[in-house]
Amino acid sequence: MHQVDWLSHFLRMITLTGQLEVHCVYGAPWRVVWPQSAMHEIPYHVVLKGRAIIEDPETGTTRELAGGEIVLLPHGAAHVLHDGSGHAPRPTHRHRSSGGWTRSENDGQGESLDMLCGRFFIEPPHDRLIRNYLPRSLTVRATDSHDEAGVMSTSNHLASLVGLMRLESEGDKLGGQVIFNSLSLALFTLALRAASESEQVPAGLLSLAGHPRLAPAISAMFADPIRAWTLPDLADLCSMSRATFMRHFQDKLGRSAMELLTDIRMSMAANELKKPAMTTEAVADTVGYRSVAAFRRAFADKMGMTPGQWRRLARGSEQLGVTV
Repeated sequence: MHQVDWLSHFLRMITLTGQLEVHCVYGAPWRVVWPQSAMHEIPYHVVLKGRAIIEDPETGTTRELAGGEIVLLPHGAAHVLHDGSGHAPRPTHRHRSSGGWTRSENDGQGESLDMLCGRFFIEPPHDRLIRNYLPRSLTVRATDSHDEAGVMSTSNHLASLVGLMRLESEGDKLGGQVIFNSLSLALFTLALRAASESEQVPAGLLSLAGHPRLAPAISAMFADPIRAWTLPDLADLCSMSRATFMRHFQDKLGRSAMELLTDIRMSMAANELKKPAMTTEAVADTVGYRSVAAFRRAFADKMGMTPGQWRRLARGSEQLGVTV
């Protein structure tokens, strides 16, 4: 069971798209300000060349991003990127590409920066899974490296992907927008994989999935969420006592196993409720609830609305051509 690809299950559950917004080509001094993003948006930045300082005004944290580093902000936090000199930034000149993104340049004579900035879009209500289970900030590195057996690492795959993104961002190429948007899911997926494999795995779902003793439980829940899992069942998969399992799970995730299981089921239910032929009773059964009343209570508690309200909202948005 521990070999189940939980990340693929997770990403199939949500609907994710992405787009490049700005290709920054600057000389120091420069500065870029990103306001708080909408609930369903995840900003990202790829430093192709040079370095950038990223600041989070809310937490007061600052870190340097070097060439090859990629940062995602799953909570959409407001942030500032700059060259670190403290000098007033040079004016920028922008022009729109046929691919839909903007190329932004300045005439700064200092250290050069080449950076791609964009954002991912998570279809509601699955954005709550991202906020609840991924960290506020996620940084990974794309480098050309192999292990002792010559096998390419995830970081190496990221480097290849970033190289392709760099080529597509240069000039106006036929089909560039579609190609670049298609690369976004691969970037998001590889970034999560790289983070889960790093020595300092961020707290949350990635930390849990990378824990060798707890991984079987998370794999089981994503692979077969409608099964009537109990804490003893999940603890047995991890060869732990119930109490030890509960303690380790809570420590790594910050939430209980049953909370995660319910969140998985409710995200599945939100998808099923969009289907015209699916009644609330059928959806409840599909996601593992034998009691429709219990399903309605759980859905309202997690989603902030009843299944019927969500169905009407989703269908009304589809009729208007709006994705939810």
